[in-house]
Amino acid sequence: MTTPPLPAPAAPVSAMVRLGYVRRQLARAYPGLPTELLGYADGGQPVVVVAEGSAGFFDGTQPYPPAPTWREWRGRRVPFFFDAPLGEPLLTERGGQVFVAADVVAAAFYLLSGWQEYFSDERDQHGRFPYAASVQQQYGFAALPVVNYYFDVLKTALEQATGQQYAPRRWGPQRAEFAAFISHDVDNLRSAWKAPAKAALGRGQLLRFGRLLWRHLTQPDAWDNLEAVAAQVAQYGGRSTFFILPEHRRAPNGTPNADYQFTPQFRHRLRRLQEQGCELGLHGSLGTSIDNWALIGELRRLYLPGSGLRFHYLHWEPYRTPTMVEWTEVIYDSTLGFAEHYGFRHSYCLPFYPFDFATGSEASFLEIPLNVMDATLHHPRYLQLAPSEILPALAPIFAEIRRFGGVASVLWHNENFDPTNERNGPREFHALMRHLQDLGAAFRTGREIYSEFVAPPGSSR
Repeated sequence: MTTPPLPAPAAPVSAMVRLGYVRRQLARAYPGLPTELLGYADGGQPVVVVAEGSAGFFDGTQPYPPAPTWREWRGRRVPFFFDAPLGEPLLTERGGQVFVAADVVAAAFYLLSGWQEYFSDERDQHGRFPYAASVQQQYGFAALPVVNYYFDVLKTALEQATGQQYAPRRWGPQRAEFAAFISHDVDNLRSAWKAPAKAALGRGQLLRFGRLLWRHLTQPDAWDNLEAVAAQVAQYGGRSTFFILPEHRRAPNGTPNADYQFTPQFRHRLRRLQEQGCELGLHGSLGTSIDNWALIGELRRLYLPGSGLRFHYLHWEPYRTPTMVEWTEVIYDSTLGFAEHYGFRHSYCLPFYPFDFATGSEASFLEIPLNVMDATLHHPRYLQLAPSEILPALAPIFAEIRRFGGVASVLWHNENFDPTNERNGPREFHALMRHLQDLGAAFRTGREIYSEFVAPPGSSR
């Protein structure tokens, strides 16, 4: 287990800081919701009064709060951190005010800010905060967008107080109930031949090995397929977002980056994909999430001003990464998902602005959290789902995303469009895409999601 870099000094996180952060994210989830009417009893005369239940937790540096209580809300069993004693109704009305018994503001801030990751020293072999150390794993709610349920509680309280109804946001020209963001991390373009060649060599099949080597040297690799990948996504009315990895040298610890080089010919192919409506973003190589000059260098090399970002191996160090990304022209990131499990790493199914503990405020770039990665579904260190188990496992999280007007963010590597992959390959991808299409998803690129999310309410942008 590796040791994370020393933390940047955390700015004070007062109740008002937490409240302001949560109000802003809540207002973006429900355009027009009067979140200024929400507050604590000692903060003026709020119409919706939230109980202060964190009991000084945010004055310290403990990564984990007391165990949650579990309440039924909207037909789901939901964990509530910083809750009142059981038996007290969640919402009550008295004297024109609505009272919320659980401190859902503190609980939403805790999960959405990534507090557990910032103050925990647990890291895996790749320097990542591990799913095994998370409250999502401990209490079994990785597949439930708990913060969205907290926000629904607050929305319901504000509706009771104002007599008005507020709907989740809608997506795309068709005003779809939810969006789907389909992306591909381009790690490998020239390595499809290696596994069968190694197997042939190990079995002494020298003629087969020679044929595979000759084919590798004279023909395009089966994974060199970006145009075909884009065409398959286009079958559903979507456009691919490709995250390009410009570094082919291995990381200092020996972990591989790209198996291809960023040549003028490859750059020309990428321009053609852009002309066809695909989006390009940076797949920051290993180490760039904690090295601002390396990150800036790769952004300049790729030269995509105002682009999106996802770090290789989903590496994210909360002590340093948010502040570093703010120094760049990146408009959104899409790194924050668990490699080991599908679902909601920050327990939220909409884009949000990450909390920067170094400044005590929200970051300037948007986070489009990652929900599903193909490698998670079948990998020796991860879930190892059978092909027939994949869609039944994912359908419930897509239903949750649709319920709250969120974004279903799916990462399917180009190498897993290889027809020989019968575990998490093209067949499983197309089943997933048909399911999203049947649910009525608006297929949007990352830049389109960013543009729609930051547009003011009522804008035609």
